[in-house]
Amino acid sequence: MKFQAHPTAIIDDGAQIGDGTRIWHWVHICSQAKVGKECSFGQNVFVGNRVSIGNNVKIQNNVSVYDNVTLEDDVFCGPSMVFTNVYNPRSAVSRKNEYRNTLIKQGATLGANCTIVCGVTVGRYAFVGAGAVVNKDIPDYALVVGVPAKQIGWMSEFGEQLKFEKDNQGNFIAQCIHTDKQYKLDIMSNTVAIL
Repeated sequence: MKFQAHPTAIIDDGAQIGDGTRIWHWVHICSQAKVGKECSFGQNVFVGNRVSIGNNVKIQNNVSVYDNVTLEDDVFCGPSMVFTNVYNPRSAVSRKNEYRNTLIKQGATLGANCTIVCGVTVGRYAFVGAGAVVNKDIPDYALVVGVPAKQIGWMSEFGEQLKFEKDNQGNFIAQCIHTDKQYKLDIMSNTVAIL
């Protein structure tokens, strides 16, 4: 099985694209990009040279994935969301040697029209709300919204907001209503883990 590409797509020689990946209208994938299996690239997506994309990544219409961005497996990039790779751009100043690395970890969701400022890490299964501006690292399973993005809760791997309650031992526990997976919140470290 190989990847599928619409005739209008531009895939530069050397690009590595995994089996089962679907590439739609007017997508441009540069020559050094690495793309995994079973991905989907919506209309008008751009993928730069120094980009690594895992398996089963969904990138919706009008997203540019610039150099130094890494998307792990199962990441979702909503329509028209934005990555940057220069922190302090000026048209008259070349800063191509100052690109900052951005890491989006497994299962994270980046909502429509959100902006990910370069140099941050978005944790596993984190959820960035539509229109949010992320300018600092986001913990695993965190739900963030707003400008700048602020954490307002926690999300399950299924994509539902978690409601934590104290159990008999004083632990904060939540259960996903769809999968029955249980999650434990550590208040001191502001982290969530699956039990």
